[in-house]
Amino acid sequence: MHDDDGYFDERVAARYDESEAEMFDPAVLDPVIDLLVEITGSGRALELGIGTGRIALPLAQRGVPVHGIELSNAMVGRLRAKSGGEDIGVTIGDFTTTAVDGTFSVVYLVFNTIMNLTTQAAQVACFRNAAAHLEPGGCFVIEVGVPGLQRLPPGETIRAFEVSENKWGFDEIDVATQRLTSHHFEIVDGTVERLSIPFRYAWPSELDLMAQLAGMRLRERWSGWRREPFTGDSRQHVSVWAKPPPGHVVGQ
Repeated sequence: MHDDDGYFDERVAARYDESEAEMFDPAVLDPVIDLLVEITGSGRALELGIGTGRIALPLAQRGVPVHGIELSNAMVGRLRAKSGGEDIGVTIGDFTTTAVDGTFSVVYLVFNTIMNLTTQAAQVACFRNAAAHLEPGGCFVIEVGVPGLQRLPPGETIRAFEVSENKWGFDEIDVATQRLTSHHFEIVDGTVERLSIPFRYAWPSELDLMAQLAGMRLRERWSGWRREPFTGDSRQHVSVWAKPPPGHVVGQ
């Protein structure tokens, strides 16, 4: 897991909401909250990688009790500074291993954060930790991109994901290891700043196997929060895995 000082320190946290401003747009955010409210029902929700509270705060405002796990103290500091932020419980730690009290109706992990875990073993551990926090019948929800290897020109391993007047972003992909490094360049106060972050991508079928190893099974998969159909052309997916009731064996 990326450590606090390495990638989500105070420098990054201070600009995080501004740099990801489009993700706070109600047109983007409202469908996420609507679906999580529906899936959670009258229960509680646990967010892995709660960050600055982009999802947790509006979810709590809709009446869902939310707890978070977060490695970065700097990001949590930004959450705490927001209206309602002090009311949300947060446990500082690595969400692959950190345990919190009680069980939840929903555990969720959004905005490609599963890819912050840069080994398959860590991703499997995340699924197992999520399952351990779910009540029987509860759901683990992930939002993550589909690897766009078919959109790479033959022989190319670098793909631009953002090009604007002040920001440029490029993914450097290693197909053999399923690793990629996202390079971010941004003009800040007249100076170009660079941030490079490693990730590991996983195919939907691989995530399904991780869920099975954790005792869960796929319930739904869409290409977005509005329940758009998932197809071979989808660039992301929202997947929901359920923890079966006691006595049920996954796969039966």
